[in-house]
Amino acid sequence: MRSQIEIGKDAHGTGVTMDVEELLATRLLVQGNSGSGKSHLLRRLLEQSAGLVQQVVIDPEGDFTSLADHFDHVVIEGAGYSVREIEALAGRVRKHRASVVLALDDLEVEAQIRCAATFLTALFDAPREHWYPALVVVDEAQLFAPSAAGEMAEDTRRMTLAAMTNLMCRGRKRGLAGIVATQRLAKLAKNVAAEASNFLMGRTFLDIDMQRAADLLGMDRKQAERIRDLQRGHFLGLGPAVSRRPVAVHIGEVKSGGKNGAAALTPLPQADAATMGELLHAELSEEAAEKVHRPPPPPPPAPPRVEELAQGMAQRAEARPAPADGEAPAQVPTGSLEEVLRDMAEEDGATFRPAAAQFRDFATRCRQRGVASAHVDMAEFRRRFAYACAGIDRFEPARRARIEAMAAGVADDVLAPYLAIVAAAARGLAAPAEDDLARAYGTASPGRIRRLLEHLEKTGLIAVHEDYGGERTISVPGIDQVMA
Repeated sequence: MRSQIEIGKDAHGTGVTMDVEELLATRLLVQGNSGSGKSHLLRRLLEQSAGLVQQVVIDPEGDFTSLADHFDHVVIEGAGYSVREIEALAGRVRKHRASVVLALDDLEVEAQIRCAATFLTALFDAPREHWYPALVVVDEAQLFAPSAAGEMAEDTRRMTLAAMTNLMCRGRKRGLAGIVATQRLAKLAKNVAAEASNFLMGRTFLDIDMQRAADLLGMDRKQAERIRDLQRGHFLGLGPAVSRRPVAVHIGEVKSGGKNGAAALTPLPQADAATMGELLHAELSEEAAEKVHRPPPPPPPAPPRVEELAQGMAQRAEARPAPADGEAPAQVPTGSLEEVLRDMAEEDGATFRPAAAQFRDFATRCRQRGVASAHVDMAEFRRRFAYACAGIDRFEPARRARIEAMAAGVADDVLAPYLAIVAAAARGLAAPAEDDLARAYGTASPGRIRRLLEHLEKTGLIAVHEDYGGERTISVPGIDQVMA
């Protein structure tokens, strides 16, 4: 089986080849400024070796997804999967020897880094029986193996550095051959770059990057000036898989194309300033209109002072008509406990009030309506109020009883948001948004809601599925019995 592929021509028009078997053992580093042709080089290498070896491409810009149009590559959109699914996919990639492109262009930068690190780590941790040879191409490697701490979180940096170091330092024994491409050698972690034995250096202008490239190629400072003068698509190659001496190579043609914008000049539209101005401003206000968001709930009212509360009670007592002689004062109930609780739950900012203030208000309303509430203590009130906020009292009795059975062991302080999730699931709706859960919980802090969901998941009350794109779905174990 052949292992030589042609990546381009030298200055004399002779083909420059790369030994894929040697590449698997010695790894490759590609460097060049933006526009030097790095992606074109990687595409040529991947296309020429597609029928020889399994390929895994970490693609932060979505440039290599077009490989699937010409070869048997599977495109994995990183934004659509959770952490566990990414790990499982990586295991299956190694097991079935599938060539894949992990497209990360729909993710924020830090999410890209964490997704790629998770995927690489799972490739590295595959069982021994799945250690088949594979090329692992990481474009824009300075993102995933930075030389210095940047704006990313420290745990993210450690995670991605460990994954990249394992790939380049220890991956060979597991069949993984790292191919890393970077715009700036100075921004790439040295322990990652140093593990490559093959180099393809493209056009570079900054002295620090040019000097590092010259050092890797074994060139002196004067010879390093050649790197600055390289044309687009021209590289200097060196290494056991390419050449024992530095060789200039012009990268050959490719079949698939990337997503880059047009580099050549194209004719401008034939329109005068007035016409162009109309095109720019037509329906601009409608397009720029933002969705109307509900204003945040008003701050909870301050609890009344004892003196004011006593004065109000006295005034209401004076306003009542005096009973006739020999008659006991009669009061006709004008509602029920459920109605009182429902009216309280529907008021703006009700859940933001302290529990003691809510309980006093509840007792006062019950007295005003002649509703017996002596049997309802503070603990019972908190649970009944949570049911009212979630609208559980509107379910038919059988379904309500099943929901109450599910919530029997839930702590009072997290009962209201849990019931909001259960009520939505019982109605066949998506889980409430964070703002709605915050309102049920009586908080304006998104962090508290995230911690709440983590707590509910750890206790087995809910199951949270969140993909790298930020889409979250929540399921409730046992909800099928409620909906039956």
